[in-house]
Amino acid sequence: MSRRPRAARLPGPARTAPPPGGPRAAAPSARAVPAPPAGPPRLQRRHARRRDPRAHWLLLGLTLAVAATALLFAGYGRHEIAPTAAPAADCARAPASVRTAGPVVSEAGGRLRTARPPARTVALTYDGGPDPAWTPRLLDVLAAHHAKATFFLSGSAAAAHPDLVRRIRDEGHEIGSHTYSDADLAQAGPVRARLELALAQNALAGTSGLGTRLLRLPHTAAVTSLCGAEWEAGRRAVEDGYVLVAADAPGRNPAEGAIRQYTGSPRAVTETARLLAHPPAPHLRFTTVGAALGLTGATYPASGLDRAKGRAVVWAQALSRAFADGMTWLMVAAGALTLARLVLLFTAARVHLRRTRGRRRRGRRAPPLTDPVTVIVPAYNEEAGIEATLRSLLASTHPRLHIVVVDDGSSDRTHEIAESVRAEDPRVTVVRQPNAGKAAALNTGLSRTSTDIVVMIDGDTVFEPDAVQRLIQPLSDPRAGAVSGNTKVGNRTGVLGRWQHLEYVIGFNLDRRMFDVLECMPTVPGAIGAFRRQALAGVGGVSEDTLAEDTDLTMALCRAGWRVVYEESAIAWTEAPSTVKQLWKQRYRWCYGTLQAMWKHRRALVEHGAGGRFGRRGLTYLAVFQTLLPLLAPLVDVFAVYGLCFRSAAQAGVVWLGFTAVQVVSAVYALRLDGERFEPLWTLPLQIFVYRQLMYLVVVQSVVTALLGNRLRWHRMQRTGTAAQTLGRQPV
Repeated sequence: MSRRPRAARLPGPARTAPPPGGPRAAAPSARAVPAPPAGPPRLQRRHARRRDPRAHWLLLGLTLAVAATALLFAGYGRHEIAPTAAPAADCARAPASVRTAGPVVSEAGGRLRTARPPARTVALTYDGGPDPAWTPRLLDVLAAHHAKATFFLSGSAAAAHPDLVRRIRDEGHEIGSHTYSDADLAQAGPVRARLELALAQNALAGTSGLGTRLLRLPHTAAVTSLCGAEWEAGRRAVEDGYVLVAADAPGRNPAEGAIRQYTGSPRAVTETARLLAHPPAPHLRFTTVGAALGLTGATYPASGLDRAKGRAVVWAQALSRAFADGMTWLMVAAGALTLARLVLLFTAARVHLRRTRGRRRRGRRAPPLTDPVTVIVPAYNEEAGIEATLRSLLASTHPRLHIVVVDDGSSDRTHEIAESVRAEDPRVTVVRQPNAGKAAALNTGLSRTSTDIVVMIDGDTVFEPDAVQRLIQPLSDPRAGAVSGNTKVGNRTGVLGRWQHLEYVIGFNLDRRMFDVLECMPTVPGAIGAFRRQALAGVGGVSEDTLAEDTDLTMALCRAGWRVVYEESAIAWTEAPSTVKQLWKQRYRWCYGTLQAMWKHRRALVEHGAGGRFGRRGLTYLAVFQTLLPLLAPLVDVFAVYGLCFRSAAQAGVVWLGFTAVQVVSAVYALRLDGERFEPLWTLPLQIFVYRQLMYLVVVQSVVTALLGNRLRWHRMQRTGTAAQTLGRQPV
């Protein structure tokens, strides 16, 4: 067996060492045992109220807001949000005075002026890009023929490929604006139009250090085909100081001077090479728009502030696109991991089922294990359910049973009720101690135990008559040190109860089958678990290092070389939280305690033998599926909403339906294995939207609490006894 693991450094409740020599043996007694001396003051403060962290919810909100903003910015530049299309061919045309004038429009002295290149001058213009697929080749062609051109760049493409923008500038070509996202300004309102132009200027300043006055409206060609709405958008831009550059009709004779327009593409490279190699007229000069028209200040050095803003836009776009791409891959990875987990769960469940059937067949040929058993019932303010718990145990079919009730300083009638049951049946012993916590109560119970087999339960657990007998049978294997029973939700009448019932069956019990097969069980639930007393003594009893004492104990047993198995036929009923507030407190404590236990036993990841097997299988599983993926779940939800709103809604619907179908299949299989009815399945789709998100937020708060070093107070659930009432076992 491996050595006892060192204490965790993650903050948790104070710890006291177990009694020297391990738990003390004592013969069962029908009378009440006097209370032991009061524990240290730090243990008496176990239930002291401490303020939980709150600022992290603001941090989470800001994180989700930043994530949403990044997705929106990335999607805007990629035409996923508010895309615009080319105008209709039969649109209302611009005024004739515009369509018959020159293709370049500017303003001087408050009046619009038009111009065109002089004779034998051709201004080469290219729309869109830059693009690594064609821009470098086009620049090579222009350089080979000593020609210059004007590149109307889109801001988003420029920010994505700043090296190409700088090459265009360094080789003496001219840069113009094609808006930020190639949006049709005729279909955009004034606010968006100004945003498009401003973002484009920022991107150009951040990549080339230049500003530009040249503008070509996306989706426009020759000035003769301008629509009225396009002209109005162009006129507003001209009034803001831009020079609007359209193009001449393709049939215009270059010898008369022309502006040639090419849409950035590999085809533009081929056509340009052909034009420059075989000019349609002799002595043509191929140049930029500014040089052709003699414009001064068509491009200008951007100010330091503009360059800084431009670099911010470039970085924002790069980070937002990286985040969006990363979220896409995260969705794929999460989906693949989820499917792999389901395959593993189903396969392990089948293996566990065959093993269980084989063990039962062998059990029919061998006498059952009937060793004496001590059941330890720690109780703190459990007056609502303690009597039902004790009477269900006393009705057990196991022939040799003793019950030790440890009242952990209850302030209600728990001790009085337990004493009344003890007075009726000598198999019950009642111990009362000052409040010291559940782990200390269990250790007190162990000190009053003399049997080799110990069952530990919660004060609200209601046992089936054969549960104890079935629970201890796997301990006939000398390698087994602990057995997890099958915990079921008793109060499952409401929607919240049904959700928890599905969680217990689908999540907890399917997981336990897998953990049993892989020999890496991380938790024997506090509601129902059997232990070999020798194994408990070997790990020093129940540790008080964490709030999840059951998980901590189970991990210690696995690292010590003991097998921990799952017995599905040993059924106990528990009362689940009946309100969202109670559920939050319970799961918060569970999750925080599990994180403490994982941190405490982290060295198992590098150990050899049984400890290493548990660490690399069990701890890795918990870290991925119960910590990492839930932490990322809010971001995944934001990405899913984004995809539903701005990408293919049909695709998002198919993904959701597929995910729901997988969950339903898993639920049907798990319910069938547990012999449960399928009626709660109708709540499953809603559980995906509400309950699952609540559990994700619990993980977020637990991780933040741990990272901040806060000590979590003990959150005790208010019992109502509804589980026993549901089962018809509430005493009269």
